[in-house]
Amino acid sequence: MPLVPDLGRASPLRVAVAGAGYVGTCLGVALAERGAEVVAIDSDPATVADLRAGRCRLPEPGLAAAVADLTAAGRLSASTSYDAVTGVDVVLVTVGTPTDPRGEMVTDQLVAACEQMAGRLHAGQLVIVKSTVSPGTTRTLVAPLLERGGLVRECDFGLAFCPERLAEGVALAQVRALPVVVGGIGPRSAAAAERFWRSALGVDVHQVPSAEAAEVVKLATNWWIDANVAIANELARYCAALDVDVLDVIGAANTLPKGGSMVNLLMPGVGVGGSCLTKDPWMAWRDGRSRGVPLRTVETSRAVNDDMPRYTASLIADELLKLGRDRSDTTVAVLGAAFKNDTGDVRNTPVRGVVSALREAGFRIRVFDPLADPAEIAARFDLTPAASLDEAVAGAGCLAFLAGHRQFHELDFGALTNRVDSPCLVFDGRMHLAPARIRELHRLGFAYRGIGR
Repeated sequence: MPLVPDLGRASPLRVAVAGAGYVGTCLGVALAERGAEVVAIDSDPATVADLRAGRCRLPEPGLAAAVADLTAAGRLSASTSYDAVTGVDVVLVTVGTPTDPRGEMVTDQLVAACEQMAGRLHAGQLVIVKSTVSPGTTRTLVAPLLERGGLVRECDFGLAFCPERLAEGVALAQVRALPVVVGGIGPRSAAAAERFWRSALGVDVHQVPSAEAAEVVKLATNWWIDANVAIANELARYCAALDVDVLDVIGAANTLPKGGSMVNLLMPGVGVGGSCLTKDPWMAWRDGRSRGVPLRTVETSRAVNDDMPRYTASLIADELLKLGRDRSDTTVAVLGAAFKNDTGDVRNTPVRGVVSALREAGFRIRVFDPLADPAEIAARFDLTPAASLDEAVAGAGCLAFLAGHRQFHELDFGALTNRVDSPCLVFDGRMHLAPARIRELHRLGFAYRGIGR
């Protein structure tokens, strides 16, 4: 019996997405757009109610509109019950796998999903795990749990791991175009998963020899990003000591061919945040330690990036004191609270650490982010955010751009000169302003300081 249905049949492919969070919703939308009938399964009744009503509160450009359209068309539905698994061809597992304070993976949601699925799977179905897990989890945890229902992997049902690789802000575009990495629990599962992605999404597929290899791909990707950002951040601090612009150095260094590509130093910033980059390297580190392989670059990169909020706050404070500003009489307008440019996601944002350090230093703080939910800012920063940019900058002695949203790049700084309190510092945390823009700021009477600039 094939482990995936006839993809050339006349009837639509039926897919269940277990976990209607960020990844699951984006995947469900992309599959439904290409003609699949998708049911999102989630344990949160509010999330399910939203999806059934065609609503989506996740801060991803285009996602809310797509959910509304697909729900109205009947191609996207939602349920709190795993009974929906019995009527589908493919199940995608996208439940959360957070880490605890010790860095250990918390498998509660994954175990619960597998237990719910076990008695509902039928022969010929394909299960694909997208949740980030420690290497070996698909084979040693997921497979035995699913087999409790009496079916056998590779014989009755297919099981594969495919790492999630979406970036917030461009996730919908990426899910429609990025190659998918596939690692099966065996050759039949791998082949079935490859056929599914090629047909259902129309994307290229890169098959690796095992589920374990695919699991490592996700950890390796974010380990590399974290380490690269750490290099950029330390390079920025080094360049600052030399009175050299780090962006000049990065731009020149990245012109060198190396291997099959180019040197690719990323940009420095106020730190690393989000739900993956702060977690996945530690997941690899703990697994490596359990196997007698110390991953020292993980330790170093995490230490460097975790220190950036403190370093950023000290830069702002030092520059303001150089301008003769008094801490207790200076308002810092923090513009951009999200962990990443052009998103409104404030989960694990490094901006929170900057704000905390500045408040402890005695500065008055206002926070404004045009993309973030004010209630989320209030909950995570323990303050009421400014309702508008005008409110945030009024009388401020520092405009600290800690997220480089497009809206901020379009600002008319000349119009702000009468709103701020002079002398006013423009601090560039993640805008990476061009030299001409910096010269414009100086002409307008602003002081300027950036990370490594």
